Amino acid sequence: MDIKIIALDLDGTLLDSKKRLSQENRQALELCCNNGIQIVPTTGRTVSGIPDEIKSIPGIRYAITTNGAVIEDMQEGSALDTRMIDWEKAVEILKLVNQYPVMYDPYIERRGISEPRFYNNLSEYNLNPEIQDMVHRTRDVYPNIIEFVLNNQKPVEKINLFFRNKEERSELRQILDKIDNILITSSMPLNLELNNPEANKGDALLRLAEHLNLKQHQTMAMGDGENDFTMVQMAGIGVAMRNGRPDLLKIADYVTDTNDEHGVASAIYHFVSGIR
Repeated sequence: MDIKIIALDLDGTLLDSKKRLSQENRQALELCCNNGIQIVPTTGRTVSGIPDEIKSIPGIRYAITTNGAVIEDMQEGSALDTRMIDWEKAVEILKLVNQYPVMYDPYIERRGISEPRFYNNLSEYNLNPEIQDMVHRTRDVYPNIIEFVLNNQKPVEKINLFFRNKEERSELRQILDKIDNILITSSMPLNLELNNPEANKGDALLRLAEHLNLKQHQTMAMGDGENDFTMVQMAGIGVAMRNGRPDLLKIADYVTDTNDEHGVASAIYHFVSGIR
């Protein structure tokens, strides 16, 4: 198959349960890059949250971040495309969620914005040590998030919400569903992610492919969560991880091994000929 670009979700897909890149997956990525295939980290994280061990692989230049809100040219340190939430809309949402027992952080200029009551109490929101470490590395702390957004008046890539239990998550999702022009997805059992409706991984992948003069049938995507649906559906080949959501497995073209079994490498070797 003529695969020229592979979009890879990170958490639950390329990275194992301990947030590590296995040697097997790394070798498969290196072989792709050496054969002119674009490997594109495609994540709900900001670009600052992409592990250096991935960004340092020679040939990995582009990234789709914050669920498609930004297409990054990491070599040039610039954005090729952005689909963000207006700051006024972000303030409206933040004021709403502030009335509920939820941790929230907007992403602005490639960084998450947090405040001490959240940053210092991550365990209250059932975040495992690996996620807590990532949060600590990718957030800037200010006294008040809403005041920060009001004062800076800059567009927001994404608003992330973390909940203490499924009941609180379900209640607030029903309320947020009534807000116009917001896309709601999730990447973990106890979170929600709010984006501009045009910010999704599938559309971002096709926009990047067009920028690189590639066709849809030359694209491949792998993921495990709700925020991966669009790219698994829209890519020429859509791959779901065996550890992924059951409804994602149903719509995928192919189901590969789990993220702890180097499923990314397995799928690459299955579909991309001539790289081993």
